[in-house]
Amino acid sequence: MHRRLAIFTHRSLKSFNFFEPTGFNLQNPRTNGEFATFTFFRLHSFTPLHRRVPDPEDPSTLMKEDGVSVCSQMWIENFRQSDRIVTNLASYLRRLELWVLAYQKVCADEMGAYMPRSMIQRSAMEDLLALRNAVLDNRFKWGARLEFFIKSPKDTTEYESLSKRKIKTLLTTTQPAPFQDRIVQEVLLMILEPIYEARFSQKSFAFRPGRNAHTVLRVIRRNFAGYLWYIKGDLSTILDGMKVGLVINALMRDVRDKKVIDLVKSALVTPVITTQDDGREKKKKKKRKYQKKRVLAEDEPKPDPYWLETFFGFAPEEAEKLPSWGHCGILSPLLANVCLDELDRWMEGKIKEFYRPSKSDVIWNSPEGEAEQGNTSWPEFVPTSGPDKTRKMDYVRYGGHILIGVRGPRADAATLRKQLIEFCDQKYMLKLDNESLPIEHITKGIMFLDHVLCRRVVYPTLRYTATGGKIISEKGVGTLLSVTASLKQCVKQFRKLSFLKGDRDPDPQPCFRMFHATQAHTNAQMNKFLSTMVEWYRYADNRKKIVNFCSYIIRGSLAKLYAAKYKLRSRAKVYKIGARNLSRPLKEKKGQSPEYHNLLRMGLAESIDGLQYTRMSLVPETDYSPFPSNWRPSHEKALLEYVRLEDPKTLEEQRRCIREQGLVLPQDYISMLVWNYKRNAIMLDQLSLVKDGSSNFGRDQQFLLGSNQDNHEHKIKEEDS
Repeated sequence: MHRRLAIFTHRSLKSFNFFEPTGFNLQNPRTNGEFATFTFFRLHSFTPLHRRVPDPEDPSTLMKEDGVSVCSQMWIENFRQSDRIVTNLASYLRRLELWVLAYQKVCADEMGAYMPRSMIQRSAMEDLLALRNAVLDNRFKWGARLEFFIKSPKDTTEYESLSKRKIKTLLTTTQPAPFQDRIVQEVLLMILEPIYEARFSQKSFAFRPGRNAHTVLRVIRRNFAGYLWYIKGDLSTILDGMKVGLVINALMRDVRDKKVIDLVKSALVTPVITTQDDGREKKKKKKRKYQKKRVLAEDEPKPDPYWLETFFGFAPEEAEKLPSWGHCGILSPLLANVCLDELDRWMEGKIKEFYRPSKSDVIWNSPEGEAEQGNTSWPEFVPTSGPDKTRKMDYVRYGGHILIGVRGPRADAATLRKQLIEFCDQKYMLKLDNESLPIEHITKGIMFLDHVLCRRVVYPTLRYTATGGKIISEKGVGTLLSVTASLKQCVKQFRKLSFLKGDRDPDPQPCFRMFHATQAHTNAQMNKFLSTMVEWYRYADNRKKIVNFCSYIIRGSLAKLYAAKYKLRSRAKVYKIGARNLSRPLKEKKGQSPEYHNLLRMGLAESIDGLQYTRMSLVPETDYSPFPSNWRPSHEKALLEYVRLEDPKTLEEQRRCIREQGLVLPQDYISMLVWNYKRNAIMLDQLSLVKDGSSNFGRDQQFLLGSNQDNHEHKIKEEDS
């Protein structure tokens, strides 16, 4: 029986010629029989593949694509049709990809590390799916304290076994926003932000991606030159909260989806539980005993470093307040911009109404007011205003603070202020008066974002060609807008952070918070702080002076700290040992320890970086790079360019331009396309024939692509003719 099977196998395998040169060995017939038997069973036996059948109950099967690609498509759709009214957002609420992306974001804030998709457990995916279904079925409640659809990975509390006292404390005291609330807020932000970013005015700059305080300063330097009167308004009380009806009406101007509107409305209406103050005097806190330094857990995010906390203390007045409405959380800044966008649109209309060009003006004389002319060597030069000059106005908004520049008589600024007060009263029910909207002249200096806007009068020589070709040179009078960092405000912030005392003669104070840190770590922290200050004052005219002052305060504070820490009695002795930039070690004592350089060479000591910007010459110059008039952030430029290239009209325009310029004639262009198509088709046919029928593929391929190429081209030309 075995012999017959072997003979049958051998005879059946002899018909497969492709096995003969590789599988059989003529010197060893025994090997041939074993190989034939093995090959026979591999060919004639059916071995089913054990493929993993997808579990229909696994939530990951609902994810068809990546969450980032879904968000990108939303941005592209909204920038393609920025004027349409959005009616169907529930389809995006059903996309599990967005919920997983929101979960990853919240986990990154919660745990201090980004969680990749492969690390999310199936139980978390099921809880996330339950949260999504609860939101779609109107079963989700904001601010839940005891019942959760999904919990934080850090939360290990068993709420079913809590005592009555703990439950009462949990329900009556202030608690951070629940984990599931923040996930819902992230999903709503991902859905609503692309809709409104495509519609927002270019005059608003706060709480928006790609825009910051530096953008405002550059816009002011670019567009506000020549304005005499300024109206500075503080509408930050709107950021504290508005009536729910006003917010919903502003939201429904562009979004008409009932599911999303009801979700936002319930977040605004649901009361936030805060700790009630009984009015009793707080007991004096007892001094605690010395505690050891707390060690952070592996999944616990690190606190902000000292230099970052210090820099946050320098936040300007316009950026201090962050809106927080009800349970909206991170959605609150977007809702604030949605409400204030009506003010931006109203001001844009007023700017067009106010503009009155004058033919005698050098800079603004176009009917639309967009094209600017004049001497290009003086980009900020603007002639002084007068009755025969162009009337012009501009406006910017950063959060709840507005700045309006008026070029014209003061009466026009007063009229505009009156109209603005009436608009805020009707639209936002906000009672403003003349004191909250002061009108100031440029000569007094206008403070905005901790920078003072003032002017410098210049007398340049203007050269132009008169009628007849005669070149005339005459002395002109104009102004240059100066954007200067406020030294007084800088002293005030340093005093608030306990870095100095005194106003007229500021005296640095030691920063005792860094007392237990090493000299290398302390210097590194202060260097990061100084680098951040250099970047913050990047566009200030007095950048060198203000950064040098900050460096003096920091250096004096550290010198006093080191004098107290190492018992050196005075700053002069600290500078003598540690040098001007405090880069030399202060701990070393002769005869008690090896030299610092030997320890550094052996890796037993930490290298000490000296303080930066100890001299004014080391501070970089002010950044005067030109700012385009119709500036947009890079992501908006990319989106608009993508939308434009997707339009078939754009391709047709490019073809028409190529034909009009004579680069490619229409018949040559078409014949070239046809010739390339036929040539590629013939080459692909020949390649497929060579692959299928010839064993010497390499030789035939070389012949086809090399020597036979001229014959193919000749054949194609004959077919074309």
